[in-house]
Amino acid sequence: MTMNHPVFLVCAWACALLVGGCASYQPLPLPERAQLMNGVGELHHSLPATATHEVSKAIDVQQPLDPRQVGLLAILNAPELRTERGEFAVAQAGVVQSGLIPNPSMSLGYAALLGGPGIAGAWTASLAQDVASLVTYKSRVAAAKTHVEQVNADLLWKEWQVAQKARLLAVGIYWTDQSLRFSRTQLNLLTRTAGEMQRAVEQNNATLPDLTPLLASRAALAQSVATLKLQQLKNWADLNALLGLVPSARFAIAAPAARQASDDVDALAASVSRRRPDLVALQLGYRAADEGVRSAILGQFPALVLGGTWGMDTSKVRTAGPTVTFDVPIFKRNQDQIALSRATRLLLREQYQVRLDATESTIRALRTRMAVVATQLVGAQQDAATAEAQAATARAAFAAGNLDARALTDYASTVLARRLTVIDLERAAGEAQVGLELELGLGLPQTRLAPLDNAHES
Repeated sequence: MTMNHPVFLVCAWACALLVGGCASYQPLPLPERAQLMNGVGELHHSLPATATHEVSKAIDVQQPLDPRQVGLLAILNAPELRTERGEFAVAQAGVVQSGLIPNPSMSLGYAALLGGPGIAGAWTASLAQDVASLVTYKSRVAAAKTHVEQVNADLLWKEWQVAQKARLLAVGIYWTDQSLRFSRTQLNLLTRTAGEMQRAVEQNNATLPDLTPLLASRAALAQSVATLKLQQLKNWADLNALLGLVPSARFAIAAPAARQASDDVDALAASVSRRRPDLVALQLGYRAADEGVRSAILGQFPALVLGGTWGMDTSKVRTAGPTVTFDVPIFKRNQDQIALSRATRLLLREQYQVRLDATESTIRALRTRMAVVATQLVGAQQDAATAEAQAATARAAFAAGNLDARALTDYASTVLARRLTVIDLERAAGEAQVGLELELGLGLPQTRLAPLDNAHES
């Protein structure tokens, strides 16, 4: 029994380490119901401080919200952003994994004496450690930490895209409301005029050819109003889905901020790679791939295991000494990993170049579009003003009995058409401005805002 005492101590020591380092199980049950909010007042609306000297700010959800505020609310509440916590935790787990080195391996053996000249049972023990992994340790950890930064940038870009969709929907909803307001006003006018003409026909003071064009115009406008209503319902459903609200929720949307021409677009475009999270993420991904190339090259170092053995034979002769185990790199010298890591780095480099080219192209296209829309908008506003002046003159003539109802309706229809053209151009200009800000990396938070849990505050 005395001969086995070292073996017993080693086994006890190993078991204690194993039990002490084990993790415990904690259940994480699935949610049992949806978490949609009934109104904008129930949403997260406090913006966390992005710097140590700043204080958190709250969005006043009791007032009409402009598209920028709607975008921020989307970041704070979008259900699709709730996975950020898990995605970031997975990336951080990669850092932990990369920093671990292989456990030392231990072997124990005992041979009982069954016969012969021996006087005791024999035992052997060995302890070995793989040291080859230490060669690539620094590169592995650096690549994993860079990957965490890349995931963080990717998640920020995801927040920006959610905010972008919400802002565009808010712009669309606001201008569609304006179109509906003008269209309903004109529809009421046509309905009233058609009713008066119908009574005139019944009293034989007008003919059916006088009534038919009015009925056709009213039907066409009613169809246009119905189409706008359906589009507005879809816009609200999409926006509420982004915000985590029930589809029937409504809130006031303020007019989009006045567009400001940027004279330094070229300078902003030249520095966009420092602001756009997706471009930063690609840069970090390339950096991680470059560390992967370094690690793969260092991985050519052959597998090397250092250790020692201790033993005693049946005659109680004790021995001890070092052991070295290593691969002979004749057939495999990590060529596969080197080739794969280099190909990955090349792929990421080309992807970054493609994204830069696409960004430059989109910025130029949006600038051209904004210039064209601005020119068209000036002309449309002049046409609308002219039509309104002519309609005012027509109303005066109608009141004096010098113009019939049909002609007055035509003037009003022209005013509606001109106003709707202005609204469509205003919406196009607003959407282009929102798109240009995203492409230039402007107008959105430079740090992640999505909360880490699903708790809501009032």
